Amino acid sequence: MTSTLKTIACAVAALLLAGTAHALDARYTDADGDLVADAPKDAKQWIDPATLVFAYTPVEDPAVYAKVWDGFLQHLAQVTGKKVQFFPVQSNAAQLEAMRAGRLHVAGFNTGSNPLAVNCAGFVPFAMMASKDDRFGYEMEIITSPGSGIEKVEDIKGKKMAFTSETSNSGFKAPSALLADQFKMEAGRDYTPVFSGKHDNSILGVANKDYPAAAIANSVKQRMEARGVVKPEQLKVIYTSQTFPTTGYGYAYNLKPELAAKVTQAFFSYDWNGSELAKEFNKSEPPQEKFMPITYKQHWQVVRDIDRAVGVSYACK
Repeated sequence: MTSTLKTIACAVAALLLAGTAHALDARYTDADGDLVADAPKDAKQWIDPATLVFAYTPVEDPAVYAKVWDGFLQHLAQVTGKKVQFFPVQSNAAQLEAMRAGRLHVAGFNTGSNPLAVNCAGFVPFAMMASKDDRFGYEMEIITSPGSGIEKVEDIKGKKMAFTSETSNSGFKAPSALLADQFKMEAGRDYTPVFSGKHDNSILGVANKDYPAAAIANSVKQRMEARGVVKPEQLKVIYTSQTFPTTGYGYAYNLKPELAAKVTQAFFSYDWNGSELAKEFNKSEPPQEKFMPITYKQHWQVVRDIDRAVGVSYACK
């Protein structure tokens, strides 16, 4: 554990935030203590839609990812016996609201949005992409462009710093905690925060010199470089974090249990060999080559610790 995370862990213990800020919304129950919403006991509250709606975390060009996910969604349709529709969400907030409102049934929520999705939208994450030997995750990087005058993190003082959105772990929460704790830099006082909306936008913004610096997930950067959207020489990394879990995949808590089981089966029975998913996600390091079982309680502990330390609330609006 890094010194920053040790400090964060101490802050968590001292502030004792776990009991209030991170409880499930009142509409959900958690009898088994796994921190996610239980399926309703009353079968009348289960949903069994004719068409399953799937959404991947917001990206710069949803049309690209509609193609990437098409083969998997065909497999999901075959296993579940349902029609499946790809929902190209434009923001984290839209994705969260869609699941909370019952319009979204299966999804991949980004690292930072997972806790809010779990607590406010009844999201039940059960899978994450990983390498064949179970390596997973990504690092938060602070990037700049060559010739920007920024050689180290402290050089961001007095300049603009691009974040993605306030729900993003690597795009906002982790770098904010890092800047404040390790570098004693506060937003508004030492630098001007701006929000691009997506990792893709932040990376392109730095490459095109719209932003002097940005905090991003390096897995997104690696895929963009592999597609030729940006060139490695356009970017310069000045900080790399510890490894975080990547996008969590799951379903709405009130899916009919038999249907939820089939959704789970579809993820773990999918053949990645030669697939569009493999072509896109094998570009990351570690390569993402399969869906690996996860639990929110275990795999998102570090994210919840950061959120508690910086005072993030999962209270639903």
